[in-house]
Amino acid sequence: MSHIPPPGAHDPASADVPDLRYELDAALAQCPVLHDSGAYTLLGHAEVVQAATDPETYSSAVSRHRAIPNSLDGHEHAAYREIVERYLTRAEVEAQEAQCRAHAEALVAGLERGSMVKTLTHFAIPYAVRTQLEWLGWPAELEEELVAWMDRNRAASRAGDYRQTAAVAAEFDAMIERVLEAGDGTGADPTSRLSRETVHGRPLTRAEVVSILRNWTAGDLGSLASSLGVLVHYLAAHPHVQDTVRSAVAEGDSERVEEAILEILRIDDPFVANRRVTTREVEVAGVKIPEGAPVVLNWTAANRDPQVVGDPDAYCPGENREHNLVFGIGPHVCPGLALSLMELREGLAALLRGTTWVHEFEHERAVRLEAPGSGWARVPVVLE
Repeated sequence: MSHIPPPGAHDPASADVPDLRYELDAALAQCPVLHDSGAYTLLGHAEVVQAATDPETYSSAVSRHRAIPNSLDGHEHAAYREIVERYLTRAEVEAQEAQCRAHAEALVAGLERGSMVKTLTHFAIPYAVRTQLEWLGWPAELEEELVAWMDRNRAASRAGDYRQTAAVAAEFDAMIERVLEAGDGTGADPTSRLSRETVHGRPLTRAEVVSILRNWTAGDLGSLASSLGVLVHYLAAHPHVQDTVRSAVAEGDSERVEEAILEILRIDDPFVANRRVTTREVEVAGVKIPEGAPVVLNWTAANRDPQVVGDPDAYCPGENREHNLVFGIGPHVCPGLALSLMELREGLAALLRGTTWVHEFEHERAVRLEAPGSGWARVPVVLE
């Protein structure tokens, strides 16, 4: 076990934006349940796991609109989840490895050496967009539009304005509609195949197809890019971990690389929270939560619970893997876990194979994302 405190973790002058992780650590130290503005936020590992694995008490039907399969419960959720999982099997994921590797290697080859590289802008975001476009069978010409949309989506999320968020979501749905209208639905790509799926003995509606595609892209693009930003920043800031991961990459040890990825994301989890609503009154850690109350499962806090992981900043990939909640737990555990891990592994491995070292950029600090986001808004590095 090695204790590696993040640079500037407790130094307010080290960044322009407060680190949400340490605010959540402090809140968890007071109580594993936070009640604020009508919502109950579960911070403790045990409390989050209990809620996530009890869908009868904690319903996922929290969205204004029917999001498939995220906002569904029980048998209905299982029916749509079965469809989604067909596109995320081991064979389906392995079939995408070559294109992910090729995109990552091409991007790394084009990065500057010896001068500042913007991790997110120059590498993580284009990698996420290009690999997703190819996987889904969407035209490569959509890259610029998707990157611009990601910027607007982040701005809307920061603003917390429902009307702005809804407008950005509508833009994305319109983009999906254009893709569907341009195709004939006969191809072998996931978008074409999905349009031919059935549920409950009937074809999926257009709205259901759009909802699933939105789930695969609108959220995953930002998540993949954010995760790569976290990984690159962590390795640049922690040289001996970078050295360990480089060795695993050189040896072709995918399991060790993925174990490192999961642990780094546990320490700095960019997937902050999911929402639920209670179906009955329930008591959690001595706090009574009424029926119909909004509940937030805070994965970032739970992944850093010292009752489970000890020092939350200690890099212990082997010891912590069984407790890792980065991709969730329970019936709503991320169905794309294998795909996401492969994409992250191939992107990170290409960066490490194509360089001899990744340094922090000494003239400009990395900057955290503003809450409610987590992870990094800017990760300047220098490559050798």
